[in-house]
Amino acid sequence: MKEDFELAEHILKNSEMSVFTLNEVLDRLKDKDNKIKDAIENILTTYSKFQKEAKTILEKEHQEIDTTSIGAKMMAKMGIKKEVKCDNSDASIASMLIEGITMGSVDMTKKIHSYQENVDKKTLILAKDFLKFQEEAIEKLKKFL
Repeated sequence: MKEDFELAEHILKNSEMSVFTLNEVLDRLKDKDNKIKDAIENILTTYSKFQKEAKTILEKEHQEIDTTSIGAKMMAKMGIKKEVKCDNSDASIASMLIEGITMGSVDMTKKIHSYQENVDKKTLILAKDFLKFQEEAIEKLKKFL
């Protein structure tokens, strides 16, 4: 049963960091005329839904929720600031986001393979849906390359 919580916590942390990052990117693009902003907002909305679902699973079972560290968020914020300042084109933003989502997707694939025999069906379905969403988000962003 512990694996259920580890998998849900991984979804929570990944989606939480993605929500933070996407909000930061949108903030940096606020006064710019980028066509990618709508795609980012749609992806952000879905990450927020997964964040809530994973948090609900953990809260329902009275699990302690371990959130992403402030240090990781600040590092991401500085990286985004630097990248957007150097090149705020849609292609550059898409490339940066694809790279980050791909890393999360690879981690999620590993977690699913590790835990698929030991987690309840609901948590596994959520994890697989999350992975599918990440793959779809990458495809949406490729259109801006």
